[in-house]
Amino acid sequence: MAYVDFISRLHKSTKRDYLERVCVHDKAVCAELAVKFGKDYWDGDRKCGYGGYRYDGRWRAVAEDMVKHYQLPPDARILDVGCGKGFLLYEFTQVLPNARVAGIDISNYGVRHAKEEVRPFLQVASAPALPFKDRSFDLVLSVLTIHNLYNYDLWNALEEIERVGKRAKYVAVETYRNEREKVNLLYWQLTCRAFHTPAEWEWVFMRTGYTGDHSFIVFE
Repeated sequence: MAYVDFISRLHKSTKRDYLERVCVHDKAVCAELAVKFGKDYWDGDRKCGYGGYRYDGRWRAVAEDMVKHYQLPPDARILDVGCGKGFLLYEFTQVLPNARVAGIDISNYGVRHAKEEVRPFLQVASAPALPFKDRSFDLVLSVLTIHNLYNYDLWNALEEIERVGKRAKYVAVETYRNEREKVNLLYWQLTCRAFHTPAEWEWVFMRTGYTGDHSFIVFE
């Protein structure tokens, strides 16, 4: 298990007003809408989620870096746990045209409005109970998803990622390293359920038997 950072540059490219999140809007109301993972979350007002999650090519570099780092074969089988609208999976198909991709998400809205080219390969399912056979994928990834699970589901999700992956595995989660980052995370997040420090996350990885790579994003 290693720390490998594929996504922090995307995270840092977004400007955030933490105080506005809690002082201008009723954050509790916004969070109630966000955790439904419907239109409000994906394509509604920014106060409730992405504020319009549209394809813009930003995930291409991430797919390229993962393909290179993990030396994926041309026909790699790739699973995205928490795929949303499938933008990252689409980029894998552009980098590896013969790749076989699959994605799951709990959001009916996200899957229905996924990028057309990969929509047939996505399904509504839950990370703690992946509908795939053991050792089915060359790469299993989960980007900024599993921290949205309560502890009992979080542990099951990591065990499931371990189960269905036969080679590379990678998860990225939100965390905090100090009190300022904890406050910013609490201010900004809408759907997070697992609030862990990096050391706590690494303990969870070890205890669940997760052997893949990981990275963290923080709200500085």
